[in-house]
Amino acid sequence: MIDRGFLDGHDLHELAAALGMGSRHLTRLFVRHCGAPPGTMARTRRVQVAKRLLDETALPVTEIALAAGFSSLRRFNSAFRTTYGRSPSHVRRLRVGAAERSGTIALRLYYRPPYDWPAMLRVLSAEALPGVECVLEHEYRRTIALDGTHGWLVVRRAGHEHGLHVSLHLADFSRLRTAIDRLHTMFDLRADPVSIRRALTAVLPNGSARARWDGPRIPGAWDGFEVAVRAVVTRYVGRADTQRVMSSLVEHFGRPISGTGPPGLRRLFPSPRALSGASPGWGGLPPRLAAAIRRLARSVARGRITFDPGVAFPDLVERLVAETGLDRGAAEWIGMRTLGEPDADVAAWLGLPDRLRAWWERRRTQEALRPWRSYAALCLTRGVEPPMARRRSTRSAVGAGSRAAPAAGR
Repeated sequence: MIDRGFLDGHDLHELAAALGMGSRHLTRLFVRHCGAPPGTMARTRRVQVAKRLLDETALPVTEIALAAGFSSLRRFNSAFRTTYGRSPSHVRRLRVGAAERSGTIALRLYYRPPYDWPAMLRVLSAEALPGVECVLEHEYRRTIALDGTHGWLVVRRAGHEHGLHVSLHLADFSRLRTAIDRLHTMFDLRADPVSIRRALTAVLPNGSARARWDGPRIPGAWDGFEVAVRAVVTRYVGRADTQRVMSSLVEHFGRPISGTGPPGLRRLFPSPRALSGASPGWGGLPPRLAAAIRRLARSVARGRITFDPGVAFPDLVERLVAETGLDRGAAEWIGMRTLGEPDADVAAWLGLPDRLRAWWERRRTQEALRPWRSYAALCLTRGVEPPMARRRSTRSAVGAGSRAAPAAGR
């Protein structure tokens, strides 16, 4: 939660309450296991984000301070000097390129290898919405919205480095840190795949599946509301028709983006406010589905459901079940993709094979798989790679589009 910026907008007491303990006990645990209290950890994280922006962008120092989560330039300068022994102006690389002047910046986001990038692209391609997302052979593109400002991003593997190259276009970079955090979650960049695979190898019964699963990653999402709408649509029309309905929602309710972006990007995914006013008979949708989409959208628009990265995973799951009528498996799937939760029980949503269902539901199995149940379910159902794509190259699989979605169990 600290890594996702919880302490940028909340205090220590609120963090402790969200974790179900007192602030003094939480501080003792941090000092014992991390060597520093939560506030120091949060401040170090902000400085590290600022250092990256100083190195990789030409944003003004004041904008970097705000984007990193500092409330003032003075506090930023003090924290930066304490950490690095020099001022931000002495560290940054003075380069002003045409991309930065036009509102586009380039970033490197690093990960621990291995990383199965083609498999991640296949998953994203299986549910890519025309106009909102575009998946090519080696890169992912999409439109984005952050607190009233919109833009686009392009993500590709960073050559021979263990990282992703991100081109990010926004009119206002004050929420840049939020964008970076979302990208870390979306592409599961904080995972330690070697440790995860080592832990699951001792538990999973299917040795052949383990052997070909290299670089496990949770397929995250840019927008939790978008994932929730997809889950509601799937519940009412089935997986085979989900893509058609989602694309129709984008065409009718998605706001066109202004300016010139990468080819294939022309609309934002509909906002909760836009979908909360959808008429019951719109587009020939079944009345129950239209009502369910409005119910979800209104709950999000009124703040009863929030996909903020600071929300606790169990709280998000409970609110989704209570407000939308979705079953717990669907709610955990939404929470896993939105928050990058490593220990969600998504086996039912992904469709675990019958021969493994009884084994999965045993209490002993559940305890043995913790805290990596998300990765285990994805491995056992091949949820990290749509079945149709296994027999194809990356090029042909990416071109499969919505045809891969039903087979992926998504």
